[in-house]
Amino acid sequence: MNSLPQTNRYQSLDVLRGLTVALMIVVNTPGSWSTNFGPFLHAPWHGLTITDLVFPSFLFVVGNAMSFSLARLRDRGGAVYFKKVIRRTAIIFLIGLLLTAFPFFRVVEGSLVPYDFTSIRLLGVLQRIALCYGIAATLVYFLRLRACLLTGSVILLAYWGAMYFFGDPGPDPYSLEGNAARKLDLWLIGAGNLYRGEGIAFDPEGLLSTFPAVVNVLAGYAVGIFIQGEGARVKTVSRLLLLAGLLLVVGYSWDLLFPINKKIWSSSFVLVSVGYVTGLLALLVYLLEVRNWKSWAYFFEVFGRNPLLLYVLSGVLVRIMLMVPVNGSSLKNWIYEGVFTGTFPPKIASLFFALSFMLLIWLIGWIMDRRGVYVKV
Repeated sequence: MNSLPQTNRYQSLDVLRGLTVALMIVVNTPGSWSTNFGPFLHAPWHGLTITDLVFPSFLFVVGNAMSFSLARLRDRGGAVYFKKVIRRTAIIFLIGLLLTAFPFFRVVEGSLVPYDFTSIRLLGVLQRIALCYGIAATLVYFLRLRACLLTGSVILLAYWGAMYFFGDPGPDPYSLEGNAARKLDLWLIGAGNLYRGEGIAFDPEGLLSTFPAVVNVLAGYAVGIFIQGEGARVKTVSRLLLLAGLLLVVGYSWDLLFPINKKIWSSSFVLVSVGYVTGLLALLVYLLEVRNWKSWAYFFEVFGRNPLLLYVLSGVLVRIMLMVPVNGSSLKNWIYEGVFTGTFPPKIASLFFALSFMLLIWLIGWIMDRRGVYVKV
């Protein structure tokens, strides 16, 4: 095979996308956050875990998919192109906001209190996906591939400079309290509409750190173009592995000056995360397209065929389970404590709950796939 037709996406893309969605669900829904294996938690600050690689891998997959869809869309003209891009960006961003507020009320001392939209977290995972897609799609429309990659390089270097020079002076300008990304969000958005999961107002999906995240999308786009041009061959796999190794070497070297950190989306983190997912994609291309070993892939393709819907459904369903009262606790805790904690050691029980919940979402996706139901934005 010398090339892949623009209309035929390689199976590895759907499998990689499905794998990232499955992992996102697993890491987001442990039985208990207090009893969880380390790899299924984010690094406390500087550093890297498997969990830290899931979100950037999904952005990479977004770019991969763009390499197929946007080429055809661009041929239809700028008006059609940007109508689709702006619409998709807005819808995904809005879904993110609605998911943040869901179920639009809170239970306070036994009473239902309407959700206070004035204090809603404006940014988040889906909002970042929307913004990165919109920015990357705009760059792809106006710039050639090499110019996109050069722009991405400039973004990473400029972001490093901004974080260094505008962070708090001292030995670590990239600290939680004093990093430049947090300062910008506090100034433009305000503390009342930022994430507080770190104990203070700081959003790991903030505005400034969105720009290096765009590079993850551009990298996925470039790799997608490369695979389409080179075809699913051993030589293609070898080149992808070489690229992955080079990115990892540069990323880990940059870590000495700009620490790998998912929460501020450091430039070194971008290179390392792209390196790992490129290596994984090379492996999938080899197994699925070169060797034609496909029997195991359908499980992940189910997630890959309705990724946005299944991800949102997982967030909605777990919140409903947390709100349904059962025996003085929530339905989620009742199931977790009744089925899992009494049977398995704490960390294994937490992991098995997450895996079981992921399988429940998979079952819904499988039913949709069997019925030919695919929800696209």
